[in-house]
Amino acid sequence: MAVDLGSLVFVFVAGLVTALATGIGAVPFFIFDDISDRWNVVLWGLASGIMVSASVFGLASEGLATGQHVELTGGVLAGVGLVIVAHDVIEESTVAPQKYEEADFRKLLLILGILTVHSFPEGVAVGVAFADLGLEGGVELFGLAVPVLAVFMTVAISIHNVPEGVAVSIPLRAMGVSNPRLVWWAVFSSLPQPVGAVIAFYFVRLAREFLAFGFGFAAGAMVYLVLTEFIPEALEQGRNVPGGGRTELGFGLVVGAAVMLPLAFI
Repeated sequence: MAVDLGSLVFVFVAGLVTALATGIGAVPFFIFDDISDRWNVVLWGLASGIMVSASVFGLASEGLATGQHVELTGGVLAGVGLVIVAHDVIEESTVAPQKYEEADFRKLLLILGILTVHSFPEGVAVGVAFADLGLEGGVELFGLAVPVLAVFMTVAISIHNVPEGVAVSIPLRAMGVSNPRLVWWAVFSSLPQPVGAVIAFYFVRLAREFLAFGFGFAAGAMVYLVLTEFIPEALEQGRNVPGGGRTELGFGLVVGAAVMLPLAFI
């Protein structure tokens, strides 16, 4: 199936929206000097619940509707594999957020490369969700039929990016970085997402026989990210919160899951 430029631009903009949402994580620092550990745990829990719910009720469900179980399962395993490789790359080339501000052009390219590996699965989830863009059904936006799943997934990734923006901003704030630059560096950390979204969208539109694999790939990557990154990060943030922050984490998980639950009935 041919892919027109307008659709590619539309998906890129959707991915850019998720990247810009990371900047929202820096906005509270315009008002407060710090964000409490309790609220950080709630935010990570909210993001985790949203991602798991969207992956199960949205991506995995769509994958089963468009292909066979074996294709979906293969995609899930491949998505998990990508995140494992990404973790290995990031661990070998760790770049702390505080280095952003001190980086020269060469270092910025290195940082961007590492962030690409980190953010790519999230961009893939957005791109795959837009597989049926412009086809029959969906929500009418700017003259295009946008899949409901794509709307939910864009919102889900955007909400997930807010606590990531907070995490990026905290060490930079401690360095005395100005508030506007906090927003910039937070957004910078997610700039690879629109690129990943366009690549994934282009692939599933050209090779629709791999659509179930693509949905599984995105779902596997998202769920594995939650289990290996989001929840451990939440528990780390909750070390100094009464009860280890487990109540706050559970609350965020339940609310996040509930936000995406309507996907199961669409």
